[in-house]
Amino acid sequence: MSIDIDTARKVAHLARIAVAEEDLPKLAGQLSGILTFMEQLNEVNVEGIEPMTSVTPMRLKRRVDEVTDGGYQDKILKNAPDAREGFFAVPKVVE
Repeated sequence: MSIDIDTARKVAHLARIAVAEEDLPKLAGQLSGILTFMEQLNEVNVEGIEPMTSVTPMRLKRRVDEVTDGGYQDKILKNAPDAREGFFAVPKVVE
């Protein structure tokens, strides 16, 4: 697939990047190269291969799910800029 200069200009506009008029042919060529590579990737046979989320097989570290009684309210509110009656006090946003 080939990207023309008008399409490159539109992509730059949508991406909100400033591209000088003389740089548009280079951008169009680079975008065409990316699309050509993606077309090559579509030709790869991936039947029977499971999707990966990482290049190394690893499990996420998990903590023990323990029920606690809480009781940390005073420690949590200690650094609050404004706390009233055991709650965070925030300025009114909606009139």
